[in-house]
Amino acid sequence: MAKENRSAKRESSGRARRRRRWGLGITLGVAAVVVVGYFAWRAAADLPGTFVPSLGNAHIQLATDPHPPYNSEPPTSGPHLPYLAPWGIHTRPIQKELQVHNLEDGGVMVQYTCECPELVAKLADVVKRYTGHVILAPYPGMKSKIALTAWARIDTFDEFDEARIVRFIERYKGIDHHAR
Repeated sequence: MAKENRSAKRESSGRARRRRRWGLGITLGVAAVVVVGYFAWRAAADLPGTFVPSLGNAHIQLATDPHPPYNSEPPTSGPHLPYLAPWGIHTRPIQKELQVHNLEDGGVMVQYTCECPELVAKLADVVKRYTGHVILAPYPGMKSKIALTAWARIDTFDEFDEARIVRFIERYKGIDHHAR
Protein backbone atom coordinates (compact mmCIF):
# COMPACT_ATOMS: atom_id res chain seq x y z
CA MET A 1 0.00 0.00 0.00
CA ALA A 2 2.80 2.43 0.90
CA LYS A 3 4.52 1.50 -2.35
CA GLU A 4 1.35 2.33 -4.29
CA ASN A 5 1.00 5.69 -2.49
CA ARG A 6 4.58 6.64 -3.35
CA SER A 7 4.03 5.62 -6.96
CA ALA A 8 0.78 7.59 -7.14
CA LYS A 9 2.47 10.66 -5.58
CA ARG A 10 5.33 10.45 -8.09
CA GLU A 11 2.88 10.14 -10.96
CA SER A 12 0.84 13.05 -9.63
CA SER A 13 3.89 15.28 -9.16
CA GLY A 14 5.10 14.35 -12.68
CA ARG A 15 1.75 15.45 -14.15
CA ALA A 16 1.93 18.69 -12.16
CA ARG A 17 5.45 19.40 -13.48
CA ARG A 18 4.32 18.76 -17.07
CA ARG A 19 1.32 21.09 -16.59
CA ARG A 20 3.60 23.79 -15.20
CA ARG A 21 5.99 23.39 -18.15
CA TRP A 22 3.10 23.57 -20.63
CA GLY A 23 1.72 26.64 -18.85
CA LEU A 24 5.13 28.29 -18.85
CA GLY A 25 5.63 27.41 -22.55
CA ILE A 26 2.25 28.83 -23.52
CA THR A 27 2.86 31.99 -21.47
CA LEU A 28 6.28 32.52 -23.08
CA GLY A 29 4.82 31.86 -26.54
CA VAL A 30 2.04 34.40 -26.05
CA ALA A 31 4.53 36.94 -24.67
CA ALA A 32 6.79 36.44 -27.71
CA VAL A 33 3.86 36.98 -30.11
CA VAL A 34 2.85 40.16 -28.27
CA VAL A 35 6.40 41.55 -28.33
CA VAL A 36 6.93 40.76 -32.03
CA GLY A 37 3.50 42.19 -32.86
CA TYR A 38 4.23 45.38 -30.96
CA PHE A 39 7.55 45.94 -32.73
CA ALA A 40 6.00 45.16 -36.15
CA TRP A 41 3.22 47.66 -35.45
CA ARG A 42 5.75 50.22 -34.22
CA ALA A 43 7.91 49.78 -37.32
CA ALA A 44 4.89 50.26 -39.61
CA ALA A 45 3.76 53.30 -37.62
CA ASP A 46 7.20 54.90 -38.07
CA LEU A 47 7.25 54.64 -41.87
CA PRO A 48 7.51 58.01 -43.59
CA GLY A 49 4.56 59.18 -45.66
CA THR A 50 1.06 57.81 -45.92
CA PHE A 51 0.13 54.35 -47.20
CA VAL A 52 -1.93 54.28 -50.41
CA PRO A 53 -3.43 50.90 -51.39
CA SER A 54 -1.61 49.40 -54.37
CA LEU A 55 -3.40 49.34 -57.71
CA GLY A 56 -1.10 46.62 -58.97
CA ASN A 57 1.58 46.86 -61.61
CA ALA A 58 -0.02 46.10 -64.99
CA HIS A 59 1.85 47.27 -68.07
CA ILE A 60 0.22 49.34 -70.79
CA GLN A 61 1.81 50.09 -74.16
CA LEU A 62 0.88 53.77 -74.50
CA ALA A 63 0.10 56.49 -71.96
CA THR A 64 -3.18 57.00 -73.81
CA ASP A 65 -4.27 53.35 -73.32
CA PRO A 66 -7.40 53.23 -71.16
CA HIS A 67 -6.81 52.20 -67.54
CA PRO A 68 -8.47 52.73 -64.15
CA PRO A 69 -7.76 56.11 -62.55
CA TYR A 70 -4.92 56.40 -60.07
CA ASN A 71 -5.93 56.59 -56.41
CA SER A 72 -3.45 59.31 -55.44
CA GLU A 73 -2.15 62.52 -56.92
CA PRO A 74 0.69 62.06 -57.90
CA PRO A 75 0.24 58.33 -58.49
CA THR A 76 1.91 55.72 -56.27
CA SER A 77 1.09 52.49 -58.14
CA GLY A 78 -1.01 51.14 -60.99
CA PRO A 79 -0.83 50.72 -64.76
CA HIS A 80 2.38 51.98 -66.31
CA LEU A 81 4.52 52.05 -69.41
CA PRO A 82 7.10 49.29 -70.04
CA TYR A 83 10.11 51.67 -69.90
CA LEU A 84 11.63 54.07 -67.35
CA ALA A 85 12.23 57.80 -67.16
CA PRO A 86 15.91 58.61 -66.62
CA TRP A 87 16.86 59.04 -62.97
CA GLY A 88 17.90 62.55 -61.94
CA ILE A 89 16.62 66.07 -62.43
CA HIS A 90 13.93 66.91 -64.99
CA THR A 91 12.66 70.34 -65.95
CA ARG A 92 9.43 69.10 -67.52
CA PRO A 93 6.65 67.01 -65.95
CA ILE A 94 6.88 63.24 -66.35
CA GLN A 95 3.78 61.36 -67.52
CA LYS A 96 1.98 59.59 -64.69
CA GLU A 97 2.14 56.29 -66.56
CA LEU A 98 5.91 56.64 -66.86
CA GLN A 99 6.69 57.71 -63.30
CA VAL A 100 4.75 54.74 -61.90
CA HIS A 101 7.19 52.34 -63.60
CA ASN A 102 10.07 54.16 -61.92
CA LEU A 103 8.32 53.68 -58.58
CA GLU A 104 7.85 49.97 -59.31
CA ASP A 105 11.60 49.70 -59.93
CA GLY A 106 12.38 51.15 -56.50
CA GLY A 107 12.32 54.79 -57.45
CA VAL A 108 11.31 57.82 -55.43
CA MET A 109 9.75 60.84 -57.08
CA VAL A 110 10.33 64.32 -55.62
CA GLN A 111 7.85 66.66 -57.33
CA TYR A 112 6.89 70.29 -56.96
CA THR A 113 4.18 72.58 -58.29
CA CYS A 114 5.36 76.14 -58.15
CA GLU A 115 7.40 78.74 -59.95
CA CYS A 116 9.91 78.77 -57.10
CA PRO A 117 13.54 78.61 -58.22
CA GLU A 118 14.87 78.74 -54.64
CA LEU A 119 12.80 75.70 -53.62
CA VAL A 120 13.70 73.82 -56.81
CA ALA A 121 17.42 74.50 -56.17
CA LYS A 122 17.13 73.09 -52.62
CA LEU A 123 15.27 70.02 -53.88
CA ALA A 124 17.86 69.54 -56.64
CA ASP A 125 20.69 69.70 -54.08
CA VAL A 126 19.07 66.79 -52.21
CA VAL A 127 18.34 64.74 -55.36
CA LYS A 128 21.92 65.21 -56.67
CA ARG A 129 23.20 63.17 -53.71
CA TYR A 130 21.73 60.03 -55.30
CA THR A 131 23.13 58.39 -58.43
CA GLY A 132 19.95 56.46 -59.16
CA HIS A 133 16.41 55.67 -58.08
CA VAL A 134 15.46 59.31 -57.44
CA ILE A 135 13.79 61.81 -59.77
CA LEU A 136 13.05 65.50 -59.31
CA ALA A 137 10.39 66.90 -61.65
CA PRO A 138 7.64 69.51 -61.76
CA TYR A 139 4.05 68.28 -61.30
CA PRO A 140 1.60 71.05 -62.20
CA GLY A 141 -1.74 71.20 -60.42
CA MET A 142 -0.87 69.48 -57.13
CA LYS A 143 -2.63 70.75 -54.01
CA SER A 144 0.66 71.00 -52.09
CA LYS A 145 3.98 72.49 -53.20
CA ILE A 146 5.96 69.30 -52.67
CA ALA A 147 5.07 65.61 -53.07
CA LEU A 148 7.26 62.62 -52.38
CA THR A 149 6.10 59.33 -53.84
CA ALA A 150 7.30 55.74 -53.65
CA TRP A 151 5.40 52.52 -54.37
CA ALA A 152 2.16 52.76 -52.35
CA ARG A 153 3.48 55.70 -50.25
CA ILE A 154 3.01 59.47 -50.50
CA ASP A 155 4.03 62.49 -48.45
CA THR A 156 2.85 65.99 -49.32
CA PHE A 157 3.80 69.31 -47.73
CA ASP A 158 4.34 72.99 -48.54
CA GLU A 159 7.66 73.97 -46.93
CA PHE A 160 11.10 72.56 -47.70
CA ASP A 161 12.10 70.02 -45.04
CA GLU A 162 15.42 68.39 -45.93
CA ALA A 163 15.35 65.83 -43.11
CA ARG A 164 11.83 64.72 -44.11
CA ILE A 165 12.80 64.38 -47.76
CA VAL A 166 16.02 62.47 -47.04
CA ARG A 167 14.23 60.13 -44.61
CA PHE A 168 11.60 59.30 -47.25
CA ILE A 169 14.20 58.71 -49.96
CA GLU A 170 16.44 56.61 -47.72
CA ARG A 171 13.55 54.43 -46.57
CA TYR A 172 12.06 53.62 -50.01
CA LYS A 173 14.83 54.05 -52.60
CA GLY A 174 15.85 50.82 -54.29
CA ILE A 175 12.98 48.59 -53.12
CA ASP A 176 11.79 46.62 -56.16
CA HIS A 177 8.03 46.06 -56.45
CA HIS A 178 7.74 43.70 -59.42
CA ALA A 179 5.33 40.83 -58.85
CA ARG A 180 7.23 37.73 -57.89
